[in-house]
Amino acid sequence: MLETDTRETLLEAIELTREFDGVKALDRFSFKLRRGEILGLLGANGAGKTTAMNCLLGLTLPSSGQLFAFGKALHSHRIEILQRCNFSSSYASLPGNLKVWQNLLVFARIYGVPHPKQKIASLLEMLEVGHLRNRVTGELSAGESTRVNLCKAFLNDPELLMLDEPTASLDPDIADKVRKVVRRVQRERAIGILYTSHNMRDIEEVCDRVIFLHKGRIVAEGTPGDIVKRSTEQSLENVFIKIARSGDLEDAGDKALTP
Repeated sequence: MLETDTRETLLEAIELTREFDGVKALDRFSFKLRRGEILGLLGANGAGKTTAMNCLLGLTLPSSGQLFAFGKALHSHRIEILQRCNFSSSYASLPGNLKVWQNLLVFARIYGVPHPKQKIASLLEMLEVGHLRNRVTGELSAGESTRVNLCKAFLNDPELLMLDEPTASLDPDIADKVRKVVRRVQRERAIGILYTSHNMRDIEEVCDRVIFLHKGRIVAEGTPGDIVKRSTEQSLENVFIKIARSGDLEDAGDKALTP
């Protein structure tokens, strides 16, 4: 099928496979993430999301396949590419012995952020954690840590952003605010975002397109609304449950749905 989306491809995986002791955590995984798009990467625990993220961040080498960011091979241009990217995970902690502002200043200097103190102050206010700037990072609650991690992720105005469960541990009010911030940043700066979540409300409100993984393979791909329409389920959450249990939409004509 001819591609009609002419936006710049920021991130591309081609036939990406990763094996651990003969078991394929990723099995010929291919996708494109374009500028100005938020792409959801979904699946139950063990579906391959973490392995995919680790490969895309250069933390794990694929067994086979190719990875490109900004049109360049990831592993031969890793430093150059990562300067234009950032990452946040609810499960990756910043150094716990530093104050919040100290942590963010260290990362601002690593990324070469101009006027770092002003940038840090504006991000803390945007994520509504300005009152935490002098708190020791290791003493923050899970929800506070998540928002401080998001401040770190926005520090260098990345063109490509990977967010792993960005609203985990957040109460519904703050989660709603975080979703709105992510959408606003994406629209204002036309960045590409790869977004994982087990919260289907997150996905429906934030993502333009989603990919469902099961045992390392893509089993459904399209907009959240299209995928629901092509199944007999009434919600994306029920689609998630069906794929987690059966590995397929069962009633769809094709195993991999495409937009």
